Amino acid sequence: MDVPGNPGIGPLLEKFSHVNRIAVLRGGGLGDLIYTYPALNALKLAYPEATITLLGTPVHAAVVAAAGGPVDDVELLPAARGVHDGPRNGQRFEAGAEDTAAQEAFFQEMRARKFDLALQMHGGGRYSNPFLLKLGARHTAGTRTRDAEPLERNLDYVYYQQEPDRWLELAGLAGAPSITAPPLRPKPGHQQNVAGLRDVRRASLVVVHPGATDPRRRWPASNFADAAAGVARKGAQVLIVGDHSEKALAREVAELAVRRLPQADRQSVRSVAGELDLGDLAALLDAATVLLASDSGPRHLAQALGTPTVGVFWIGNAINAGPRGRALHRVHMSWVTRCPRCGSDVTQVGWTAPHCGHDDTLIRGIAVADVVQDVLDLTATSLLLRGK
Repeated sequence: MDVPGNPGIGPLLEKFSHVNRIAVLRGGGLGDLIYTYPALNALKLAYPEATITLLGTPVHAAVVAAAGGPVDDVELLPAARGVHDGPRNGQRFEAGAEDTAAQEAFFQEMRARKFDLALQMHGGGRYSNPFLLKLGARHTAGTRTRDAEPLERNLDYVYYQQEPDRWLELAGLAGAPSITAPPLRPKPGHQQNVAGLRDVRRASLVVVHPGATDPRRRWPASNFADAAAGVARKGAQVLIVGDHSEKALAREVAELAVRRLPQADRQSVRSVAGELDLGDLAALLDAATVLLASDSGPRHLAQALGTPTVGVFWIGNAINAGPRGRALHRVHMSWVTRCPRCGSDVTQVGWTAPHCGHDDTLIRGIAVADVVQDVLDLTATSLLLRGK
């Protein structure tokens, strides 16, 4: 039943009784996990004696190992359609990528864990709800579209909703009141690893991440370069980050930025893409004065660490993934709603419309000068409040 006066995101139902082991299903990438951290912290507070096992992906395991938090252990998901996709052919899941033997071994192992509560925090449930039910938990809760199999407690899945709020609302269905989540903290070893990257001769450290898993979410490299050069002229050190697949993009941004700078400032901009593991990236973001990025996993990680961010978003992603408030975070939005190449309506999502097949950027109409000004404004705030 609902508890009167609950100030949380949604209804707060009664807690489940005798919960000692909780499983949380969450596939996807870095940002997908960070969305759930406020809810995971709420669950930990509501069920302090319970262990929380994340059923996730290798990058999730790396986050838990690098920064700790409410998760006690991680079990890696087998390849399963709509839950943890294997190799892809364009936008299509390869049917042969599913290893049914590996899935059954996984389910047997999870059933042996005898979870008291299993939470589905992975989409609308068409694929993830049947997957969750195979865990054999005593109680289940999760999001659900109308065509998805029901769980014991269900939250209607509405696509355009702020993601952390969605999972806090689900935690409320499991009896966990909404809380203000503490920031993640990188482990000391990773902080030591990145200490030598800081150029103390520069007044501030601005980290730039120009990448995004979906190319349509990327601000053009030339725009990032102009912004990087703009803040470097004001005395900032600029480090451009990315994973191994983003090394060429990061190098392009760095080289373009350097060309725009006078000789005295050229050493202040460089790429470290592909040089940092996830723990080191977290430590660098924690040390940064401001992060400038597209809508991407590193932007969400920086926010979770308490680092100010300037994000460049497509309007639909700003609804789902944009930060709240302007004290520490600034959002610049592109209002493009149709594919620049074929005119398809890109606001239609998931089950309602397939990807049109074009990856042209949707991030248009955002002035570099406005982005630079927000970086400079947050730099002044961060230096005063955080000493960074």
